[in-house]
Amino acid sequence: MTQVATQSTGLHIVVVGAGAAGMMAAAVAARSGARVTLLEKNTKTGVKILMSGGTRCNITHDTDSKGITEAFGHAKRFLQPSIGKFGPSDVIAMFHELGVETKREETGKIFPVSNRAIDVRDALHQSMLNAGVRLELRCSVQNIQPPSDSSNQWRISFDQNGRADELFADRVIVTSGGRSWPGCGTTGDGYEWLRALGHTIVATRPALVPLVGGTDATQALSGLTLPDVNVSVFTPDHRSGKKPKIQRRSSWLFTHFGFSGPAAMDVSGVMTAYDRIQDSVMRLDLVPETSEPQLREIFGRRAGEAGKRSVTNILQQWVPSRLALAICEECHPANTNCKLAELPNKEANLMIEKLKRWHLPVNGTRGFAKAEVTAGGVKLSEVDPRTMQSRLANGLFIAGEILDVDGWIGGYNFQAAFSTGRSAGLAASQIEDA
Repeated sequence: MTQVATQSTGLHIVVVGAGAAGMMAAAVAARSGARVTLLEKNTKTGVKILMSGGTRCNITHDTDSKGITEAFGHAKRFLQPSIGKFGPSDVIAMFHELGVETKREETGKIFPVSNRAIDVRDALHQSMLNAGVRLELRCSVQNIQPPSDSSNQWRISFDQNGRADELFADRVIVTSGGRSWPGCGTTGDGYEWLRALGHTIVATRPALVPLVGGTDATQALSGLTLPDVNVSVFTPDHRSGKKPKIQRRSSWLFTHFGFSGPAAMDVSGVMTAYDRIQDSVMRLDLVPETSEPQLREIFGRRAGEAGKRSVTNILQQWVPSRLALAICEECHPANTNCKLAELPNKEANLMIEKLKRWHLPVNGTRGFAKAEVTAGGVKLSEVDPRTMQSRLANGLFIAGEILDVDGWIGGYNFQAAFSTGRSAGLAASQIEDA
């Protein structure tokens, strides 16, 4: 990014966590004139960035700021100020300025042209170093203490390479992430620091996570991808027959353990909000482009040549052959190769029901180890959405996944990290109270 001469504010800011939000916050604060130290417990920055999007890194989505915030449910209003000031077009422009060209895929996802997540990470990493950020790796923060009567500075205690040490700062920005993908180092360390400082931590749970469940028939379809389905989830407080709690239309993947793919993962966070995930009802529309009356009209063509078509052949105009056969075996096991004219009305109705409202049992998820984001975290009412400053502790700023925000798959969560990190970096670097 183009370097802009700034006048030093004399403030020392410590940023904890060198992920997307942390590197953004550090770079912005340094360019605003603060002296910035970034602490990261891993041996390198942006580990989660490097793994994201199948190592391609989906940085944002082709929509406007409102389209991004719509993906965050209860956190929609909280994110409006930060994403409104730094939206998808701004993220794309930033990466172009940093030398990372981007492309839009058919789904609306924005990726680097190179398809290399490391290019995204390296750009952010170099940008903050160019801004003058001091980076300290292998620093495992143990405690964050607020200013006391004897000191007007924050005290950050950490271990680095097995040696205890501490730093003092005028402001602290916590961007240590949630609990998803703990192999990346995101093990929820920051929740205890912030709880000790008075913050409420909304119970955390996996989101954007593959679902465990299904039947022998669905597990036999393992590896089969459906490019366009509409999945609806009816939770215990949204009974079947009424409006679903969430509905998402995207691609779907059958697995040996259950279900994955964008559609399944997008609804997972809603399902994990309940103590018994199996009490929710998940319903799949396999043919969202075809209405139920259209299906009934096609299945009703019993006379002449139309009636001579095999049922599996008819199903294959909508679904892959493996799935067509599975539907036939479940709905009309007596004769999976029967002609349409031979298909009893009861079995035809079962097939239509399966195509439009296939109930699939879910009894769990793959957990935080396979979750892309964490639902829950720091209670949003305790953070100023314009500045990301704590409402409970002056000089403390909180951004990124550690907040109680989680959005759909498709670059939405990185966008939130960039936007909230930027807001925190700008506000923390101001001489007057943010």
